[in-house]
Amino acid sequence: MKSKALVVTLVVLGSFLLAGIMLVMWGVGIYNGLVASNEQVNSHWSQVLNQYQRRIDLIPNLVETVKGYASHEKQTLENVVNARARVGQLTVTPEVLQNPQALRNFERAQGELSSALSRLMAIAENYPNLKANENFLQLQAQLEGTENRIAVERRRFNESVQYFNTRVRTFPHTLIARIGGFPPKAYFEAQPGAETPPKVKF
Repeated sequence: MKSKALVVTLVVLGSFLLAGIMLVMWGVGIYNGLVASNEQVNSHWSQVLNQYQRRIDLIPNLVETVKGYASHEKQTLENVVNARARVGQLTVTPEVLQNPQALRNFERAQGELSSALSRLMAIAENYPNLKANENFLQLQAQLEGTENRIAVERRRFNESVQYFNTRVRTFPHTLIARIGGFPPKAYFEAQPGAETPPKVKF
């Protein structure tokens, strides 16, 4: 009788232990999935930043080329340089992704730079020699390609944020997300007028 009770006790304890192990493994699986999704968001964010950095790197050469042909367009040139400086002063950390206001500030600064670049490119219409300059044409093509890549990377970023946010907000993932410290991420949002990309072709 005692041995039968011992067997039942061991079976019950074994069942609880097995259920506990399965619960822990389930939680670990969800946690690891959230880590992977978070890393994907961070990876796409770094690609967005890489493309914005590429655009910033093109600007000095572009400004110098335009200045050689249109030096009296001083205000337009200064606007581009100042907008670039404001973007360069932004501190962009992964925490920006958890702060919608910080991300909006980043977007606003990038939007101001896009607008200034658009005006800079538009003045080339008045300077046929500038429009025909090989260096300007190459910079124009590089800038257009960069603007396209920025749009693609922002879309990919938003897709990865959507996937991540869906996971951290649905049950039972939300329980592990809260325990593991995975808050939802902010999206890139279109700025007013952003549906029209900067014109860099004539």
